[in-house]
Amino acid sequence: MSEIRVDQNEIQHVKDILKSTFRLITYSREHLADDLLNTYLNSTTNLQELLSIKNAQMEAQNDDEIALYRVGLNKTLSVIIQEIKNQVDFTSELQLFHLFRTISPESHENHPNRYRDTMVKIGKYICPEPHELTSLVSQLFYNMNSIKDPIVRAIYFHHELIRIHPFSDGNGRATRIAKNWILMYNLYPPIFIRDAEEKQEYIDTLSGSFSSLEKNPGKWNSHLDDFFHQELRRIKHNASLVYESVKNLGENRNQNE
Repeated sequence: MSEIRVDQNEIQHVKDILKSTFRLITYSREHLADDLLNTYLNSTTNLQELLSIKNAQMEAQNDDEIALYRVGLNKTLSVIIQEIKNQVDFTSELQLFHLFRTISPESHENHPNRYRDTMVKIGKYICPEPHELTSLVSQLFYNMNSIKDPIVRAIYFHHELIRIHPFSDGNGRATRIAKNWILMYNLYPPIFIRDAEEKQEYIDTLSGSFSSLEKNPGKWNSHLDDFFHQELRRIKHNASLVYESVKNLGENRNQNE
């Protein structure tokens, strides 16, 4: 995309909520740094949210697939949490392949350490041809690393990697984990699809955006506006939940002393 249009007031709202959270931890004796970490981790590993991520692209066909997905996701979350602890942000194709191997081992086994070699469709949208994938993903990382704001960078990466669809399977899983790695590294809460209505909204918006970009490559469109707004709405909601959770933990601790 040649340009990214984002409502800076929405981004500032998210930052203000997180600043309020950090003030609680920094200046209140009743609040601990662990309160924030535990709240982030609980948000990330909540079963209902994990299943909604899975169902967002209707990948799960049965209980066995859901169980395997949960194992892969929990293992991958442990990996990125350790990377964040080691001050490592998500910035490279090497990390993308590592996520893909960890979260989608069955797909990686079929196409080890390489992008897909077949054509795929998302609804009516025909994804880029296999011979284009290497250059498209490299360009994506080049563009992403030039975006200073981590919220914008994470949402942009999500949209573009799903559009490119570099792997034969597991693209949604790897993309959403990568997005949340960027956010959590920069001390923002993770973003999740929460219910069937959001799931359909997510699918319809991406489908509309991909179709528009297919007709007018590189041009910003109204569906992109909608997608960024929806993702910002989700992160604002989660930021507020983090603040309230941390606040309540401290208040309860104070009452019990």
